[in-house]
Amino acid sequence: MNLKEKILAGHRVSFDEALSLYDMDLFELGELADNIRKKKHGKKTYYNINRHINPTNVCADVCKFCAYSATRKNPNQYTMSHEQIMEIVKDIDSRGAKEVHIVSAHNPDTGLEWYLEIFKKIKTAYPALHVKALTAAEVDFLSRHYSKSYDEILDLMVEYGVDSMPGGGAEIFDEKVRDYICKGKVTSEQWLEIHKKWHERGKKSNVTMLFGHVESRANRIDHMMRIRELQDGTGGFNCFIPLVYQTENNYLNIKEPITANEILRTMAISRIVLDNVPNLKAYWVTSTVNLALVAQEFGANDLDGTIEKESINSAAGAKSANGVKLEEFRALIKNSGFIPVERDSLYNEI
Repeated sequence: MNLKEKILAGHRVSFDEALSLYDMDLFELGELADNIRKKKHGKKTYYNINRHINPTNVCADVCKFCAYSATRKNPNQYTMSHEQIMEIVKDIDSRGAKEVHIVSAHNPDTGLEWYLEIFKKIKTAYPALHVKALTAAEVDFLSRHYSKSYDEILDLMVEYGVDSMPGGGAEIFDEKVRDYICKGKVTSEQWLEIHKKWHERGKKSNVTMLFGHVESRANRIDHMMRIRELQDGTGGFNCFIPLVYQTENNYLNIKEPITANEILRTMAISRIVLDNVPNLKAYWVTSTVNLALVAQEFGANDLDGTIEKESINSAAGAKSANGVKLEEFRALIKNSGFIPVERDSLYNEI
C-alpha cells in the first residue's frame, strides 16, 4: 500500500511520511485533504460571530516576531479599563455576538485581579456569552508573576467564568526555534502541560502553529505530532489553527513572506496528520480572506468569524483591523462552493 492509498484508507501517517507529503503534487495533496474534510464535515464551513478584545499591549516578554507588544517598536502603550471593555461587550451582545475572545500582552502592572474580574463582570452581565480567554503563554506568565501553580490559575479561570482557552502562544514547539523567536516565554512542554490540565477539567481549547518564519518543514511536522499525541490522551482540542507569520514591524526581519503554495501544502498536511482534531481553521486574519477561501479545498472547514476588530496581527501587516461584515462573509463562503454554517465556540451548530 503506497502512502496515498494509506491515507485514503484512513490510516495514520508517521513523521517521515508526513514530511514527504510536502513533495507531493499540490493538487493531489489538496485532494487527499479535501477527502478527509468531506468525510468529517461535508461541504460545511463553520464561522462564528465573535469579537476579539486585546485589553493591553504592555508586555514583559520580548518575542522577535511580535509587532503588537509596546515594549519594542510600538511606543503607544495602552491598557483598557474594565469600563471600556464592558462597553464593547455591551455593544457586541446587542448585535448578536456569541463569543468574546480576550487575549493580550503579559502586563506586569495590572494585577491578577484585573484579569479575573473582567471575566466575572462579563459573565454576570451576559451569562450566555462565551468567554474564550488567556492563552497558555498568559497562564504561564500569571503563574510566574503571581507565584501560583498552573492548577491554581486554571481553577481561578474556571471560577471567574472562562469557558474555553484560545490556542495562542504555541508558536513552534521546537525549543531551538523558540529560543530564537520567543526566548523566555512559555516552553513547549509547559504549553502542552497547561492545555492537558485544562482538558482534565472538562474544558476545551484550540491549538495554533505560527509558521512561515525561521522554522523548517520538519519543525512543523514535529509540532503537529506533539498535538496529535496530547489529543490522543485528552481529546480536548476543538480546532487546529495554522497561523501565517506576518512580516511587518518586528525583529525577525523575514524579507519574503511565505508563498501561497506553501501555506496550502501546510494546511492540507495538517488535515492529514491531525486525524484526531475535528476542525481545521483557515484563520483569514493571517492568510487573507481570499487564500482562506481556497484553503477550504485543502482541508479547512472553519474560517473563524467576523472578528470586528483585531490588533495583534494587524500590527504586523495583516488586513484584519476592522473585521469583515457578516453578510459578506457568508456570501464569500457560498460563492466558493461551500455551505456557511454558524457555530458556537464549541462547534455546536446554531
